[in-house]
Amino acid sequence: MELAMNFKSMGQKIKRARERKGYTQEELAERVNLSVQHISVIERGIKAPRLETFLNIANELDVDADYLLADLLNVSEQLTSNELYDMMAEVSKKEKRRILEVVKVLIEMADK
Repeated sequence: MELAMNFKSMGQKIKRARERKGYTQEELAERVNLSVQHISVIERGIKAPRLETFLNIANELDVDADYLLADLLNVSEQLTSNELYDMMAEVSKKEKRRILEVVKVLIEMADK
């Protein structure tokens, strides 16, 4: 996998997490002491943030660093489970039941 594409994936995850928190790029930039342009560059995957910046962003957005880095690493199944858990936390109980039923069908189909 090409590294630049992975940075793009990380940037997209940061953007989604920012939007879930209800922050604009301006608000996130202010909270982590960066310029709006720097946040934009990171979210578009043009450039990876420095480690300190990365940690500040992850902490401010309340996301796991492993979730943001998953596409850059040889990921274990645990990271995939963490990502699914994070996604499920955002849906209602009714939606969770529907999703579970779909997953059951997909697993049954995979076993055949």
